[in-house]
Amino acid sequence: MIKERNTYSRKNKEALPIIKSVRLEHKGGIYIYRLHTPKVDKLCANGLGNLKTFLNDVFDKCPNHYFNGGPRGSALKFRLPVDLISIPGHDIATYARNGLEVNKERFKHAHPQVQSYLIENDPTTVAMEVPLWMEQHEMKEFVDLFGTIEPLTGHIDILRVENDYVWVWDYKPNAEKEKYAATQVYFYAYMLSKRTHIPITQFRCGYFDDNHTYAFKPGDITLNKNVSLTEY
Repeated sequence: MIKERNTYSRKNKEALPIIKSVRLEHKGGIYIYRLHTPKVDKLCANGLGNLKTFLNDVFDKCPNHYFNGGPRGSALKFRLPVDLISIPGHDIATYARNGLEVNKERFKHAHPQVQSYLIENDPTTVAMEVPLWMEQHEMKEFVDLFGTIEPLTGHIDILRVENDYVWVWDYKPNAEKEKYAATQVYFYAYMLSKRTHIPITQFRCGYFDDNHTYAFKPGDITLNKNVSLTEY
């Protein structure tokens, strides 16, 4: 069941919503997909029209039944050959720190504290909890990697657009200890590339907490059936 909710400008209650949102009841929990319409209009104006179209269309065209079974991006437990870079002092960690403090009374959990702060205050964050999916025929290694023909699904924690690159970010409260976060974020970017037809080389990926930030280029990764499926 999907229930729509809109956040309107305080100055003009009759204006179009600044932040559109929808409640998604998917396996694993409740996800509130939110889209900042003025920012997506501005940041997707230079060659990222397909991203804008997808982010708007998914409110009404999300195949919600895909999310009731099959592999989930957040549960992937194998490693990819990722050239991971640690970035001290990255601004997304600062936003996370601020969100945890400012929103501690507003939300019970860290994820919405950080996500809401970013979409409401960061000029490059266009969406949060973006629903994604990919079918078997869209990746030749699909069955080898996931052991099923059911669609892969997931939700992007934070989606940013910076200098015409699409940044896919995952908030991890203990980022320094993460083993498989890069794998999870890679497949979020891969799925979004498939949904938008934007080349994977135009994507950047990362995960973060309030003290640590790690990033990589998903276009540098080569998939094959010999990727280790340890602990999957």
